[in-house]
Amino acid sequence: MSFLQNVSFIISTNHFEELPVDIGKEIAFAGRSNAGKSSAINSLTNKTRLAYVSKQPGRTQLINFFKIQDMQSLVDLPGYGFAKVPKPMKDHWRKLLPKYLKERKSLIGLIIVVDIRRELTELDTQMLDWFAPQKKPIHILLTKSDKISKDKSLRTLKKIQQELNARWGELHKTQCSAQLFSSLKKQGIDEATQKIEEWLS
Repeated sequence: MSFLQNVSFIISTNHFEELPVDIGKEIAFAGRSNAGKSSAINSLTNKTRLAYVSKQPGRTQLINFFKIQDMQSLVDLPGYGFAKVPKPMKDHWRKLLPKYLKERKSLIGLIIVVDIRRELTELDTQMLDWFAPQKKPIHILLTKSDKISKDKSLRTLKKIQQELNARWGELHKTQCSAQLFSSLKKQGIDEATQKIEEWLS
């Protein structure tokens, strides 16, 4: 049984000063709205509704903390890039997300969930630009890989790995990696779980 299957909800907040005490180790999940972030978290933890899944993009509008075990947490960040989110909320996220990525000491790694059909968007690269200078590891989950052919998915994976290493790995001396993932087909769960376990150990 995966160690992530014991994960439980801690708190949701929209304000930096309300985050849990900044100790221990936490791994954050970020991603564009509708990229499959909530589905990925649910697949990794083998729970159906730990992270809220919606066909309507933009439902994750808070920072959600989940306890793995003592001093270890998963963090679900607000989905970004959804046009219908009110402007005051967007402006709040633009301040909150970089502050969290740059200043949170217990944040040891960032997982960015990317729809393989869209590849890295401008907003994904912005998140990477904020986080990479911390010299903490980055891992990309290329979700919905079942939606395209195996050949195309492998070519996209190679392309993104090269882009990651060139733009953030070599520039910031940051450990960058990527993998194929499908919540629907249960593809890549073991690989992603192993990555999380490596970071926490």
